[in-house]
Amino acid sequence: MRPAIRPATADDLPALVALDEVCFGSEAWSTVSWTTEFDRLSEDRVILVADEGVAVGYVVLLVPPVRLDVVELLRIAVTPAERRTGIGRQLMAAALARCAGRTVLLEVAAGNQSAGGLYEGFGFQEISRRRGYYAGGEDAVIMRWREEL
Repeated sequence: MRPAIRPATADDLPALVALDEVCFGSEAWSTVSWTTEFDRLSEDRVILVADEGVAVGYVVLLVPPVRLDVVELLRIAVTPAERRTGIGRQLMAAALARCAGRTVLLEVAAGNQSAGGLYEGFGFQEISRRRGYYAGGEDAVIMRWREEL
């Protein structure tokens, strides 16, 4: 069974905070940060949830109201038990469907080959690097996607 991909609601906040902690550990967003993201849903945030009765994944987008401005994919995560099952691909497809005709940027750790492969599979291309950006000196890879019209 494939999870339903749906917009997040305020009721999802506790589950997404917990999932973020599982997926990102010390790099997880705080409850305050997540609350701020939810407060901005009516402004410039899109949060989608992969729902199998419980949240098993999410994606967070910054979508500026000016269509010429780039969209930023801020966060995407899938619970460890559900990784490599296609949920990340479902979330990415749903996110990009909301970005028709726009440019999307994201950042990924150079060593995160699984995520990098997912992004490349959707047509993202490396455009820059932030050398030594992450703890331990790992580079951040900046990637861009543009829908071919």
